Amino acid sequence: MANFDDILTAPVEEKKHPSPRRRAGKRRMNSDEWAAKKKEERLAAYELADKTTGEIFADGNRFTEYLDLQSRLDRYSVTNVLLVLAHNPNATQLRSKASWAEEGASILQDQKAIPIIEPGDKFYRDDDTRGTYYNVKWVYDISQTDAKAEPTPSVNRDERQLLSALIAKRPVPIELTDNIETGAVYDAAQKKIFVRKGMDAPDIFRSLSLALARAEMAIDTRNFSNENAEFKAYCASYMLCRKYGIDVSGYDFREMPDVGGAEPQAIRGELSEIRDVMRTMSARMYKAMEQNKVQSRTGQGRDER
Repeated sequence: MANFDDILTAPVEEKKHPSPRRRAGKRRMNSDEWAAKKKEERLAAYELADKTTGEIFADGNRFTEYLDLQSRLDRYSVTNVLLVLAHNPNATQLRSKASWAEEGASILQDQKAIPIIEPGDKFYRDDDTRGTYYNVKWVYDISQTDAKAEPTPSVNRDERQLLSALIAKRPVPIELTDNIETGAVYDAAQKKIFVRKGMDAPDIFRSLSLALARAEMAIDTRNFSNENAEFKAYCASYMLCRKYGIDVSGYDFREMPDVGGAEPQAIRGELSEIRDVMRTMSARMYKAMEQNKVQSRTGQGRDER
């Protein structure tokens, strides 16, 4: 029979204490130093966001990169997408170092963290209104880790279902006509969208998504300003096409609106309107497609019975 007494009687290894010099190097910051560090990080992040805001409106290709990234990271704020764009325009999946570790992944050597802004604690101002502290969070894209990216599944969407989802719960009526040259147009006076007859599915999706985006902006005046509305609708349509795999080769961003003199924060507000209308349309589509899946499964179950 094996004897394990030696394990229990083994001498205890003395705990090595760090030298005074090393301990001094690990001195923890006091609250003022910590607050100053966080403020410095926050200011640097906003400065980078301001710089990138100017860059995308100075170069149509750079702006297209921004739209592509925002369509992939549509849950991220405009400011955060601009920060990610400055470091990695091809990013697809972002997590903190700790979050990647929980997934069993490690950060590759010499990778630089990407700053994003996240809300922190609430506070009360001197006038008793409530505000929010914002802090910098450091994240890494999956390409900066040893995690294996799952292959993107090939999705063969039914064109009829995709178009049905696009017009589900539409904000205005749609009418087919032979009397317009363009694919689809929103008539603000009649609050109606007219669509040319006889187009193929991709052309319908592109032109109709543009008209629907314009209608969203015209109707929801609480959240959307009318300035540059056509350009904003064009951008929202592009992002929606990108998201659902519709060819976007016909979109052209070589001519950009003149934003000279506008504050970067105001410009980001305009970009937020584009993001919000795209998300509104995408959310309707997602809900319609999920309902279609449920109905298909339910119908299949009845058929099997």
